[in-house]
Amino acid sequence: MATIAALLADAVATDPVAQWLVADPVERQHIFHGLLAMEVDHAVEWGHVDIALDMTAVAVWHHHPASQAAPLSDYHLSTFTGRHLPRFQQLYALARRYRSGAPHHWLAWLHVAPDARQHGIGQALLAHHHERADQLGYPVDTVATTITVRDFLTRHGYHAGIPMRLIDGPPLWPLRRAGRPVPLTTSAG
Repeated sequence: MATIAALLADAVATDPVAQWLVADPVERQHIFHGLLAMEVDHAVEWGHVDIALDMTAVAVWHHHPASQAAPLSDYHLSTFTGRHLPRFQQLYALARRYRSGAPHHWLAWLHVAPDARQHGIGQALLAHHHERADQLGYPVDTVATTITVRDFLTRHGYHAGIPMRLIDGPPLWPLRRAGRPVPLTTSAG
């Protein structure tokens, strides 16, 4: 799990929302490493984590509702974020307002190491999980923190909603991929 958290922690180095949450780059890495390790552990137990065999890419998925899963609380957040807790709470509250109460999967993180991009790895991770969600007929929700990610996801079946704004922060784009139930096959007999 530590390797996956480290791979994801690299993603926050240049992410505008992560920079807004924690301005200092060293402190940001420290805070996010702990938060991401906790989130990956939670997803392994109650959701799903897909990782490329060469450890260059990862997708972290949560299932909603997660049966019997204890939600990550402000206590969990404050353990790692300290004085930055109010901004994390603002981000989480904004994302919660967007999320549906109906069953869905949540793409929490998708990261491909910069030197491994443009080889279809991110697309393969998405396709793999989309098959699983489609078998259930579940939509997939997420929030993109950059236009590049928003555009990548829209090319893969996601539809962007109205941008959301953090107070004095960068925009975020809610996205949804509609559930695509796999049709039942019948045999003639």
